Amino acid sequence: MIQGIFYSLFAGSLIALQSIFNTNISAKTGSWTMTTVVHGVGFLAGLLIVMFVRDGSVEELLSVNKMYYLSGIFGVLIVYVAAQGMMSLGPVYSFMILMVAQLLIALIINTNGWFNVEMIELTSGKVFGMIIMIIGIVIFQRG
Repeated sequence: MIQGIFYSLFAGSLIALQSIFNTNISAKTGSWTMTTVVHGVGFLAGLLIVMFVRDGSVEELLSVNKMYYLSGIFGVLIVYVAAQGMMSLGPVYSFMILMVAQLLIALIINTNGWFNVEMIELTSGKVFGMIIMIIGIVIFQRG
């Protein structure tokens, strides 16, 4: 569990930095150019890591549900729309909204057991937690 918390904190930090960096690149080059460059650099980095780590099987790629390959398109769209949101709202407000949207979709997926995710019960505490986060965004924005 501690390892999962560490990875999640690290990923959240990297996502915040990446989005800010992407916004700065986008301001100079345009959003789609930034998105293409960022994914190209990411592809090269991933390819180098795979060449050295070799943690999976290329043959197993053929057995993956083809729908899951849409995640590459999601990645392109995420980078583009996150940069647009940041340019419009600034990093903090944009990330607050992004985080609530992420949690809401994850909660819907998790409570329905979609995409081979373990099903969890939708409790009043989970609903109340989401409502509190949304209220927090409104308070933050007005403050």
